[in-house]
Amino acid sequence: MAYVVTEACIKCKYTDCVEVCPVDCFYEGENMLVINPDECIDCGVCEPECPAEAIMPDTEDGIDQWVELNAKYSKEWPNLTEKKEALPDADDAKGESDKFEKYFSSNPGA
Repeated sequence: MAYVVTEACIKCKYTDCVEVCPVDCFYEGENMLVINPDECIDCGVCEPECPAEAIMPDTEDGIDQWVELNAKYSKEWPNLTEKKEALPDADDAKGESDKFEKYFSSNPGA
């Protein structure tokens, strides 16, 4: 089992989770983070740190799309090992629905 980042992260990109990850398995996209499922050790310390509640175990029902997305983009995006500022409108975007269709970007983070 591993943890994955879901739609709730899009357009927020809080990085509180990155700061506590003992294995540095977070990768940064332009407007969200992902977890490399092959590197995640299933410790779970990241899940309660996420202000957007975007991190879930890969065993949750209906999460297959996010497992695939995390696996794919963690191989393409740069590794993120330190906390950064959230996106400027993160608090406004937190809790918004249908963010994947509206905002997802496959571009790597900077």
